[in-house]
Amino acid sequence: MSIEEFKKELDQLEISYTDKQLNQLEQYYQLLMEWNQKINLTAITKKEEVYLKHFYDSLTLSKIINLKEQETLCDIGTGAGFPGIVIKIFFPHLKITLVDSLQKRTNFLKNIISSLQLEKIEVCNARAEEYALENREKFDIVTARAVAHLRILLEYGVPMVKVHKYFVAMKGNINDELKESETTIDQLDCEKQNVISFTLPYDAGNRTLILFQKQKKTNQLFPRKYSEMKKKSL
Repeated sequence: MSIEEFKKELDQLEISYTDKQLNQLEQYYQLLMEWNQKINLTAITKKEEVYLKHFYDSLTLSKIINLKEQETLCDIGTGAGFPGIVIKIFFPHLKITLVDSLQKRTNFLKNIISSLQLEKIEVCNARAEEYALENREKFDIVTARAVAHLRILLEYGVPMVKVHKYFVAMKGNINDELKESETTIDQLDCEKQNVISFTLPYDAGNRTLILFQKQKKTNQLFPRKYSEMKKKSL
């Protein structure tokens, strides 16, 4: 995906942009490649693929929820900052929290935030289950991209969502995981409101977004070992 193609896809998503934001994204790419030589951040390094499979893919979150109407977002298992950093660039009004367990990755994220002069965004070097215990009912949106089984994501993410606000899972193929998560959905008093499946441009892969709305205050957490929250490929 070239820059011009990326801009056309932004128009399709109805995401407005400025030259400054596009420059920030380009700087993000350059720093990602620089740091990737020192620590393993991504196996995707070709510029056109990064723009498609990381940057554009991150922004597809806007397909299922109006980000302009929300104020706070938490990205758990953010890795190299997908989708959180990309969302921050194009929706600067959002107060964003990035959570990741690996110190090297959080150091990278802090460097990105400083270099791009991003505001109202913080990085937490913590395990998801530990962060969730201390941050219940805090966010308008909690999301996770390419992280673990849906059941586990719900168990960690939903308790952090404010009542009547949203958890969004960004996944590949999801049918089996949805069936296996039905009991957890009921236990957590959240309602599956929408499921959107689509193919990335240029047949670059299948994606599914699942929107859940939290109905009641969470009275229980479902602790699991963090080893189950390993990053997975989409």
